[in-house]
Amino acid sequence: MIVSRAAAVALLAASPPVHAAVPSPAALAEVDKIFAEWQLAAHVPGLVYGIVVDGRLVHVRGLGVQDVETRLPVTPDTLFRIASMSKAFTALAILKLRDEGKVSLDAPAELYVPELRGWKGPTSDSPRITVRNLLTHSAGFVEDNPWGDRQQVLTEPEFSALLKAGVPVARAPGLTMEYSNLGYATLGRVISNVSRVRYQDYVVRNLMRPLGMTSTGYDVFASPRARRAIGYRWQDNGWQREPDMKDGAFGAMGGVETSANDYARWVAFLLSAWPARDGPDQGPVPRGTVRQIVTGSNFVVAAMRNPAAGGTPCRQARTYAMGWSVTDDCDLGTIVSHSGGYPGYGSNVLLLPNKGVGMFAFSSKTYGGASLPNLRAALSLAKNGALADRLLPTDAGLASAYDAARAVWRSGDIASAPLANNMLMDHDAAGWRKLVDEVKADVGNCAATEPVTPVSAMEGKFRWICERGRVVGRVQRAPAPSITLQALEFAADVP
Repeated sequence: MIVSRAAAVALLAASPPVHAAVPSPAALAEVDKIFAEWQLAAHVPGLVYGIVVDGRLVHVRGLGVQDVETRLPVTPDTLFRIASMSKAFTALAILKLRDEGKVSLDAPAELYVPELRGWKGPTSDSPRITVRNLLTHSAGFVEDNPWGDRQQVLTEPEFSALLKAGVPVARAPGLTMEYSNLGYATLGRVISNVSRVRYQDYVVRNLMRPLGMTSTGYDVFASPRARRAIGYRWQDNGWQREPDMKDGAFGAMGGVETSANDYARWVAFLLSAWPARDGPDQGPVPRGTVRQIVTGSNFVVAAMRNPAAGGTPCRQARTYAMGWSVTDDCDLGTIVSHSGGYPGYGSNVLLLPNKGVGMFAFSSKTYGGASLPNLRAALSLAKNGALADRLLPTDAGLASAYDAARAVWRSGDIASAPLANNMLMDHDAAGWRKLVDEVKADVGNCAATEPVTPVSAMEGKFRWICERGRVVGRVQRAPAPSITLQALEFAADVP
């Protein structure tokens, strides 16, 4: 069964001042086809997915059933465990405590978790594990996905005993990124000790409830049974029920249960942090702090994009930031994403912060993460023109610099502009006039009335329609208090 919203649902009271385009019905129909085909091929009993654009849930659909026995259909209010997508809440909670002066990212983690004191590194020159190491998976712990998921049920005393006994590590801290559920569980302990509140309660009170996520939490046995998606494993050509795991000490790495309607509020809040701008903050954490979730550990890896996603072959660069993977993609630009895998569940979220668009999907199949259909759907939306970059506002200083660039074009006299001292060293006045005259000879008259497209508050690009072609150019201010040009480019773009 398919359940859809007839109209977009507003999630934030205040959206960013620039807006992304809502996908067309035809583009959304292609997205629906991608997810329906994947659900069938992957043997997923229940699936829900949503698209958030500029603070609105513009598309949400449920496929399949919550429970193979009752056959209740999946709806946008069905509750799924989202596994490692929970780490994003942990990371932002740490940053919130950092803002409040209660945690230092570069302090030894043992300052906040006494059980870590006395740990020995793998080499005599190993530095102490810091909070930042835990955030960026660079603490030296071994990758522990097979083991970590099953530690969800540990009690706090059991976790304390594990830490106090000491944990063997794979390498010295700070050398590389290696994914660690243990590291994020330890961050949960940092939050509990610093805030003097259970980690789970701290996140619910300080992040989830202020965003209106009233159905989201950690204790699956406390959530309404009639709304829960039951987790299954595909085995022997049938769905086998996975046992429910209670909330425990490892909740910080993967314990969140939420619905599509609730999670869309989280996605909308995160996306509202872009672009940087003036004005009041609307959420429980300042926009500037939210944007820091993409600050990576600089252990960048490069690999070809999964060819099954479609599109032309593309090499991606990726790093792990703070609760998120950050990818530079040739078609989509900056992607901020995370997957989740858990006994009975799989999930994926993909944010395009420079476009104001977020996409997510939850499934009720063991390790049935929807990263492939989510990426395919994003590429499909891009192909259909639904993922244009947001336009940055034009700073007054950049506007003045652009006016100066147009004055140079019209007069051919570089001295008509306020120049940084490098400009006439790079090209003398005669050279600048020659360049302008040659471009004008190619393209003819240009009104040059088109607005500048900001790259930042200090730099912009422009494209003018002229008699016999186009002019493409760039203007850049110098890093000085007064408005002076340090770079100016004009080039003919002739058919």
